[in-house]
Amino acid sequence: MTKPRYWLVIPAAGIGQRMNSDCPKQYLRIHDRFIVDIVLSRLLDGLTFDGCMVALHRDDRWWSTTASQCDPRVQVCEGSSERHLSVLVALQALAEQAGEDDWVLVHDVARPCISCEDVQNLMTTLALDPVGGLLAAPVTDTLKRVTGSDHRVSETVDRGRLWRALTPQMFRFGALRAAIESVVRAGVSITDDASAMEYIGAVPQLVKGRSDNIKITVPSDLALAAFLLDGASVERKPK
Repeated sequence: MTKPRYWLVIPAAGIGQRMNSDCPKQYLRIHDRFIVDIVLSRLLDGLTFDGCMVALHRDDRWWSTTASQCDPRVQVCEGSSERHLSVLVALQALAEQAGEDDWVLVHDVARPCISCEDVQNLMTTLALDPVGGLLAAPVTDTLKRVTGSDHRVSETVDRGRLWRALTPQMFRFGALRAAIESVVRAGVSITDDASAMEYIGAVPQLVKGRSDNIKITVPSDLALAAFLLDGASVERKPK
């Protein structure tokens, strides 16, 4: 049996409306580096992939100024306004290179604090899994459900079996493509790749990841990400 290969897919066609900036959040800078460059360098330099596809907005005018655009390991395609459609386009762009049983790891471009140790653990844990899965972190905050627009608490939600879905999310190339195609045909709205797999009846496995794998969504997240990246840099320095 042929050994499966590993492909990295980065949907980066979003416009980051909640950041209130003049450019999409993947082109904001942390320590004078574009977020997209931080993400790609951390993953491609720290792990072994057979290829990488980045889905960009059709009107993207920043990619050509990144360090990643010179990286021969990185390919690009035209993405979509919706994340899952960008992932599907990226998979279609890889179709002539990837095998049906190859693994695809999809990572949010707005998660620059990803730990390569977490990703390696994800790849190792799921190597023989029939479905695949995703990094996730258990919910630690107390959760409240509200009713109405006045935000009055209706109940406290049991958090014992609740996890935060993170990325990367790792599934077989053919299965993930078929799952997203099914979602598109049905007109179903999803927010991550695992949801597409769940839609076709698959049961993804959760692999515990670091809770500091944050997603940059609002302006205050930039400072937090910079702080976390500083800490990660200190951790990696030889003693």
